Amino acid sequence: MSGDQEEMEETERIFKSIDSNGDGKISSTELGNALKKLGSVMPEEVQRMMAEIDTDGDGFISLKEFTEFALANPGLVKDVAKIF
Repeated sequence: MSGDQEEMEETERIFKSIDSNGDGKISSTELGNALKKLGSVMPEEVQRMMAEIDTDGDGFISLKEFTEFALANPGLVKDVAKIF
């Protein structure tokens, strides 16, 4: 398996662990709960991250949006992977 394939699988695994209700999208509540596992987080920080990652503005983070964010921020995603 290539490194890219492994990274995609890891990204999908993290996405699914954040998507606690399994509906295929991450809500601001799910993002907030995930960020709390990394330490204390303010509601403003959750909203800022939602706005940054939710590029189509539908109020949810899709796997595609999460993957694009992961590719642009590999170090952050590696840190998150340690939690999930």
